[in-house]
Amino acid sequence: MGSVNEILEELKSKARPDQLEGMAKFGISVEKRLGVRVPELRKLAQTTGKDHNLALKLWNTGFDDAHIVASMIAEPDKLTGQQMEEWVSEFNSWDVCDQVCMNLFDKSPMAWRKVREWSKREEEFVKRAAFTLIACLAWHDKGAEDSNFTDFFPVIREGAKDQRNYVKKAVSWALRHIGKRNPELNQAAIEEAKLIGEMDYSSARWVAKDVIKELESETVQKRLAQEGT
Repeated sequence: MGSVNEILEELKSKARPDQLEGMAKFGISVEKRLGVRVPELRKLAQTTGKDHNLALKLWNTGFDDAHIVASMIAEPDKLTGQQMEEWVSEFNSWDVCDQVCMNLFDKSPMAWRKVREWSKREEEFVKRAAFTLIACLAWHDKGAEDSNFTDFFPVIREGAKDQRNYVKKAVSWALRHIGKRNPELNQAAIEEAKLIGEMDYSSARWVAKDVIKELESETVQKRLAQEGT
């Protein structure tokens, strides 16, 4: 399967328009959505294989389902800063934002710089992308130094002031994932969450409570203790 038309036909054959109403209830944009489930999108991407040119063409179709497949087949070493800017500016749904960040953007060395750039932007899903990237880097970049993540604490603290739901949830996600890397970062993230909780913003208090609840949980503490032995 090597052409845009073939992939679109395959996507349309797996379309589930009956799922769109349910997706919308979870805050997913359904305006240009076929309703194909993510596992099906992954199967299609595996069949297609990595193909950066095809990914660019799929993105230009405008379908969110195709956008997610594009992020799965794009080649990180061919990713340019301009492409990242063009794609992030078209994010219109939290799931597309998260899928593109975790499938592609976090594999680029430019991701670290984009965090700082995008965290200063006002567009909701561009700003969410900054914190989603922090979460994904904390999850996937096993070789990164702890200081790479603690250096993001001022960015996270500033982001916690944002009252918008999709931003504050990503801010929490970022700090929670940092705090699950190792015992040292766990304590550092908890202390940062406490500082955030003292800020005079309802969103910051929500972030702090959400982060502390998970990072101090028995499940997380037990896993970190086992990994440290």
